[in-house]
Amino acid sequence: MTHYRWGVVALLFFAVTVNYVDRAVLGVLKPLLDQELGWDQKDFGWMVTAFQATYAAGYLLAGRLMDRIGVRVGLTLAVSAWSVAAMVHGLARSVLGFSAARSLLGLAEGACFPAAIKAVTEWFPKEQRALATGIFNAGSPVGAILCPLAVPWLAGRWGWQSAFVATGAVGFVWVALWGWLYQSPDQHARVSPEELAYIRKDPPESSVNIPWLELLRHRQTWAFLLGMMASAPVWWFFIFWTPDFLNKRFGLNLTQSSLPLMIIFFVSSFGGIAGGWLSSALLRRGWSVNAARKTALLVCALCVLPVFATPLQAGLWPAVALVTLAAAAHCGYAANLYTLVSDTVPRQAVGSVVGIGGMAGSVAGMFFAQVVSRVLDFTHNNYLVPFCLAASTYSLALILIHLLLPRLEAMPLERVSQ
Repeated sequence: MTHYRWGVVALLFFAVTVNYVDRAVLGVLKPLLDQELGWDQKDFGWMVTAFQATYAAGYLLAGRLMDRIGVRVGLTLAVSAWSVAAMVHGLARSVLGFSAARSLLGLAEGACFPAAIKAVTEWFPKEQRALATGIFNAGSPVGAILCPLAVPWLAGRWGWQSAFVATGAVGFVWVALWGWLYQSPDQHARVSPEELAYIRKDPPESSVNIPWLELLRHRQTWAFLLGMMASAPVWWFFIFWTPDFLNKRFGLNLTQSSLPLMIIFFVSSFGGIAGGWLSSALLRRGWSVNAARKTALLVCALCVLPVFATPLQAGLWPAVALVTLAAAAHCGYAANLYTLVSDTVPRQAVGSVVGIGGMAGSVAGMFFAQVVSRVLDFTHNNYLVPFCLAASTYSLALILIHLLLPRLEAMPLERVSQ
């Protein structure tokens, strides 16, 4: 049997890595741009909000679009668009200019995860989807690792503008590879009949078309939506505000913060794989999908709790260790949360439900960004309240998911087909 499906995961991993590099550049450069352009915390909060507002719209629209045009064409368009938007940042000079560039970037980048989850649904049976999702989602912390490694060097050698242009240009390399290597599994010449049979091993699903509004009537959609609203804003917080926290709390400059940031996101990349592996391993041991997914979510939620004590640490490395644990747990949580969609939603609606949930998570992230920026401005950069909020949301979301879906049942289609 061939194993080409893992090559598809590698391409998705590369796409997510590029996606996160492009969005994280601004956070890494924030201490430098604060000095050069005179930003304050509220200015940065508005830039983060601008990104997340359009990211929410992009997530929602792209989810439906991927269900209609497919991931091959959809991701080609999305990555090309966000690469251009990332490069445009190099031309900005004001808060308004950066906010406009962030808006374009968010609109295009919103397509990444709906397309990736849909691709995994098409290429993997249920028993491997969480692991595949954990692997490609590891691209998010890897992108966050590469960003503080490359961006300070680029900014120091050719100016901060070059960091936006160079990182944005990498996306076009991915577009070329995707167009060359990707086809759907039943059309791909490199997929053997044995591998295709394994990919299609789960019982066939109904092909009935599900209207968008109909999806909002089902608890499966709301369970994912609430999970995203609780977890996505915290990940944004780790990406956008950790460099500033290290600068304000421990006095680290742009170069000095590179090593702690790389450690945080390097370790967290394994958290996504471990979280996906855990639920997949439990399934292989005979656990139900309900028990396996929720156990993995619970383990990850408990690992996030200690992050509330991060601002209370007197030393740099204990604080870095707490953020590292929480970031790794987030990635494991996300791998299983995304897989809940393919577990409970028909294949033809996966992109739409992921889009709805991602939109909700981004809207929540907008409000969280405003809360964080105002709390920091009011408390003179005391991060205790934001970290306490980050610690508690995952457990609350899991409780709500369990109340909505106590048995993790599939979305009923009888009413849709009538």
